[in-house]
Amino acid sequence: MSKPAPSAQGYIDGIAAEYRPLFDRLHRLILRAHPDAAVVLSYGMPTYQAGDRRLFLGVWKHGVSIYGWQQDEDGGFVARHPDLKTSTGTIRLGPQDAATISDEEFLALFRSALRTGISHDHG
Repeated sequence: MSKPAPSAQGYIDGIAAEYRPLFDRLHRLILRAHPDAAVVLSYGMPTYQAGDRRLFLGVWKHGVSIYGWQQDEDGGFVARHPDLKTSTGTIRLGPQDAATISDEEFLALFRSALRTGISHDHG
């Protein structure tokens, strides 16, 4: 498993105790889904890089937000939890929300979001 870059580890070390268990759970599951993902700091938050894919985890007042996943490549997560997606395409999780979601559901989201070798036609 990848060890976070020092700047990302600094962010992680500064997470408030009330959100640290949720962050740690998601962090562990992302690295379980993609053990080779690099963990760096980008846009001021931990960023998981696998090939040309990026997934961001930010801790805010509500809990943890997940950014950077493709709308159509979320393993069906948003279809099952539409109330967690914001208008900007962010998944916002509070500890109480995450408590009702299985590790397998998060793993499907993270595997889809960081799947490498997929070509997107942007033309």
